[in-house]
Amino acid sequence: MRSKRASRPTGAVATEPLESLTIHPQPHVGLGVVMTTMFKSYPRRAVLGMALITSQAFLYNAIFFTYALVLTRFYDVPPANTGLYLLPFALANFLGPLALGWLFDRIGRRVMIASTYALSAVLLFVTGALFAAGELTAFAQTALWGAIFFVASAAASSAYLTVSEIFPLELRALAIALFYALGTAAGGMLAPWLFGVLIGNGSRVSVFGGYAFGATLMLAAAAIEAWLGVDAERTSLERIAPPLSVVAP
Repeated sequence: MRSKRASRPTGAVATEPLESLTIHPQPHVGLGVVMTTMFKSYPRRAVLGMALITSQAFLYNAIFFTYALVLTRFYDVPPANTGLYLLPFALANFLGPLALGWLFDRIGRRVMIASTYALSAVLLFVTGALFAAGELTAFAQTALWGAIFFVASAAASSAYLTVSEIFPLELRALAIALFYALGTAAGGMLAPWLFGVLIGNGSRVSVFGGYAFGATLMLAAAAIEAWLGVDAERTSLERIAPPLSVVAP
């Protein structure tokens, strides 16, 4: 089978000629091949994918799945009304990638991913500090969480975009599934349990400690992206990671 490399976006400047690839389609790629390729052939990219997915999973679960408890415990919001406070999260999640997504191609993956992760971390830390000091109302807290989600939703989307781009063609779908499973297990399961315990203590300072930990994870992911990130913008994906089934000319 002959497969041409993906064309560049309209307006992009081609720095080298597009080539043709000859590939031999494989009917099935086993999990063993997937694991070996990702963690042995591309270990730096595997570390990058795990860092991005795990940190954003912790952030989302730390805020989204525990916010109703924060509202009822610390702001005396009736349980029946907590759903109304979650609507801004949904709106922010929708608008964030819509407003910022194009910059990941224009400015570049490495800069934008690192920036959105770092900005999400700073906003989370500042909001947590204000919460610990008792300076926020339920509405102010919700507005700040919405600002965090506006940026973090673009960051989280870029994490899934990254793991779908930086591995060979045959692995891309499974890479998303694998990193989602591992990242959610690491970050998604820890956050609800941890914040359930912290909120149960009734201490704002304890809850802030959980938010500070989440901010640290996001900052670490931003640093790893700046170090190990792949400049995949305006580049053929087959050039980033040659297919496993490519036939040498």
